[in-house]
Amino acid sequence: MTPTGNRGAGWARAMLAAAVAVNLVVLYWPRPVSDSGIPYADKVVHVAIFAVVAIAGLRARIPLAWLVGLLAVHAVSSELVQHWFLVNRSGDPADVAADLVGVAVGVVVAWKLAARTAVAATRSGGSLSS
Repeated sequence: MTPTGNRGAGWARAMLAAAVAVNLVVLYWPRPVSDSGIPYADKVVHVAIFAVVAIAGLRARIPLAWLVGLLAVHAVSSELVQHWFLVNRSGDPADVAADLVGVAVGVVVAWKLAARTAVAATRSGGSLSS
């Protein structure tokens, strides 16, 4: 792998770590982060934070099955933790559904970004392999 490839892999892992950190803060903060009064804002936040983790995970080359499986388990377990252990939070099955939609959206977006990158590399005469 070239030094540029190592830098790209490091950047992808850093983005994944940041996305996971934001996801954990939003899900486990003692009070809901998205308590804005805007209808369905909570669901949009759930979709977004899981989509970003899915995109970052695939960019960091986490195997698809592992990533989707871990995110699905996290979607369910985070709501159980909120319900049973966080006093000012409540578990919501609709949040699990929003999380899973976010994972699906993230996978599709990551695939489209990868396809776009592959097309751009082909047009420029570059190679995707490192």
